[in-house]
Amino acid sequence: MIKSIDKLEEGKKIFFASDFHLGTPSREKSFERELKIIAWLDRIKHEAHSIHLLGDVFDFWFEYKKAIPKGFIRFQGKLAEIRDSGIEVTLFTGNHDMWMFDYFPKELDIPVYRNPQEFSVDGTRFMIGHGDGLGPGDFSYKILKKIFDNKLCQWAFERLHPNLGISIAHFWSRRSRIGNEKKEDKHLGEDEWLLTHCREVEKVTHHDYYIFGHRHLPLDLKVNENSRYINLGEWVNYCTYGEYDGTEFKLLTFEGAK
Repeated sequence: MIKSIDKLEEGKKIFFASDFHLGTPSREKSFERELKIIAWLDRIKHEAHSIHLLGDVFDFWFEYKKAIPKGFIRFQGKLAEIRDSGIEVTLFTGNHDMWMFDYFPKELDIPVYRNPQEFSVDGTRFMIGHGDGLGPGDFSYKILKKIFDNKLCQWAFERLHPNLGISIAHFWSRRSRIGNEKKEDKHLGEDEWLLTHCREVEKVTHHDYYIFGHRHLPLDLKVNENSRYINLGEWVNYCTYGEYDGTEFKLLTFEGAK
């Protein structure tokens, strides 16, 4: 559970990002994006109270008991540095990297969450998560997610040699819309399914901000007059992230090192 806090220290902020999709569409472009993400982390770490990464950080991730996917070591090292400095960092699984288990909690002291989490800052209430499988529709993916979440299926995949298993996964991810660097996601207006989900939750429990990823579109929409749904976009095309300073939430774009 993410801890609620009474008040942010003066000058401190909470940061949110999602959908880095490290590993796609090629090693070269992924490495370029990894360096940009590290530059962003370096930029924000001095004023960060906490950093929440809301899923699909990796385009594919599966933790074998004795092996993890090759690469992204500079990114992991930067997370370790930030966490060792005392800044809270959290990771959420997405539909591309749902097979995170105990590597990040044990090696980097970074908790991994599989479901949306709630917390408050000085009475302002947040719900955050990746967003996959929420809201109406998308039935084929919801069925697929249940299969991938199944312990027997995970056990069977683990029986594959990492060279084969990861190669199969990379072939699959190259077929995805983000793997092809396409901006195919269209804003659906009032039919945005995560917006519908937020409105259903809001009928039961109030949250000032609902913050999700997954849709690959930077969005800032009204749930009602007192609540907003923020989608953080992605880092293949947009490089957008969220920032909360204790008073105001902003959806911003990282332009690179200055």
